[in-house]
Amino acid sequence: MSLSQLIAVARGTAPADLILARATIVNTLSGELERGNIAIWRDRIAGVGDYERGREVIDLQGQFVVPGFIDGHVHTESSMLHIAGYAEAVVPRGVTGIVTDLHEVANVMGVAGVRYVLDAARSLPLDLYLMAPSCVPATHLETAGARLTAEDIREILAWNETAGLGEMMNYPGVLAGDAQVLAELDAARHTVIDGHAPGLSGKDLNAYLACGIRSDHESTTYHEAQEKLRRGMYVMIREGSSEKNLATLLPLVTDQTYKRCLFVVDDRSCSDLLRDGDIDAVVRKAIQLGLEPVRAIQLATINTAEYLGVRDVGAIAPGYRANLAVLSDLRELRAELVVHHGRLVARAGQPLFTPSHDAPSALRHTMHIQPFPVDRLALAADTWHHPVIEIVPHQIITRSVRIAPRVNAGRIEADTERDLLKLVVVERHTASGNIGLGLVHGLGLRRGAIASSVAHDSHNIVAAGVNDPDLYVAIRELERLGGGLVAVDAGQVISALPLPLAGLLSDQPLRDVVPQFEAVERAAASLGSPLPAPFATLSFLALPVIPELRLTDRGLVDVRQFKLLAS
Repeated sequence: MSLSQLIAVARGTAPADLILARATIVNTLSGELERGNIAIWRDRIAGVGDYERGREVIDLQGQFVVPGFIDGHVHTESSMLHIAGYAEAVVPRGVTGIVTDLHEVANVMGVAGVRYVLDAARSLPLDLYLMAPSCVPATHLETAGARLTAEDIREILAWNETAGLGEMMNYPGVLAGDAQVLAELDAARHTVIDGHAPGLSGKDLNAYLACGIRSDHESTTYHEAQEKLRRGMYVMIREGSSEKNLATLLPLVTDQTYKRCLFVVDDRSCSDLLRDGDIDAVVRKAIQLGLEPVRAIQLATINTAEYLGVRDVGAIAPGYRANLAVLSDLRELRAELVVHHGRLVARAGQPLFTPSHDAPSALRHTMHIQPFPVDRLALAADTWHHPVIEIVPHQIITRSVRIAPRVNAGRIEADTERDLLKLVVVERHTASGNIGLGLVHGLGLRRGAIASSVAHDSHNIVAAGVNDPDLYVAIRELERLGGGLVAVDAGQVISALPLPLAGLLSDQPLRDVVPQFEAVERAAASLGSPLPAPFATLSFLALPVIPELRLTDRGLVDVRQFKLLAS
């Protein structure tokens, strides 16, 4: 970049490449609206003022211009879209940057999987700020497809795309002084470190933060978020497909606290991205809930940039990157134009770029299951009261309850009258033969089974159902597909979404994936599930870092004690 040329454009002595004229500018630095023209040269904003000389001039006639939205914490893999499909979904909505922790693909493919996503994103009009996956696997209580060492973390931290260390989920390991965990924290001590500490409080929270961890997106109550903010954390207010925390936490945002708050989605389905949006949807809902529009936009732009320590995005000011969205109003947030690095990349909700969904063959062969008979799914009745995972509606936390199960011939059976379903996790990375068995309450199936190879964070196969034969068919179908989501009834596959890339991602465009995803969701509903996102809920039942009770391929995990329950 020629600074002398940029200066000339800023002074008005040389023409800009693009002028956005008669704009109502959302100034995220001052918190006000101002009128003016925006002069852009190459990938930078040269100035804001009365600029008229430009190779191209677009008269906005008073429309609003905001900095490109930045999603402060997202796992793009949860959309089940190739990164090209993700960009296709979010860029036309004004999202020009995402802070992503690719620990989903890392748990399957290791460093190579992370590198692939970043390389695939190079040609896309979307800035990726990588948070190096910190917990791969998340715990020692499960089997993942890869393991990232402290040396791997140091390698990733040295990449240009890396902004810091991703969410430190293993908070018990932090508190216990686990050597691997401390080595990762030490490797990242000069960068931003994301946290993940649901329910952590008091001296344990102090100890966690003393290691340099500076954010958290797991608060589910106002008082939890308030304590974390008081102790120095940035509070990431989350509103995803299955995690709904915005309404509860929004009162935390005041004139005194807002600079320490930002919006994130964490996990969002492809259907929600298409129908509702990404971080723009969170901003829109916050405004609907009463947050002043400029303040809401600050929490999805400048606040995120300042948390990351990125100094040239998040605002409309000289020298900042020309990442901009033109909006017809500040409540609907519909992007009429989107500019990325000074280039027009979307108009009227449609991308002006053609994404590629190519993927190497290594990503297509990740299902390795040891053959097993259907009898392996039998759950012995060795106690009158069995630990049950109880789903908490609209949250990813669970409760651990003990319920007397229905028993037949010494085996525990599903009980649809009490909404007790069989839950199964099958290891699919090393063909170890590990199968975890348990019970879940709250999924609501009345017949059949559903299964998924998206099972946070190790991404083994997770399945729930009312009988073993349907569970078996569902698991075998996922093996045949190379991963995906399936619904089975009476021994027949009634709907499926193939996810052949690492068992996590589709290789198809956004508008082809969404109908398949919505069809398999409808199939789950037809089997009785009342949940708005049954597969997303299912995917988190295998995550042993979220309280209270989970199931991995190694068995039931008491998360509060961070140990496997005796089988």
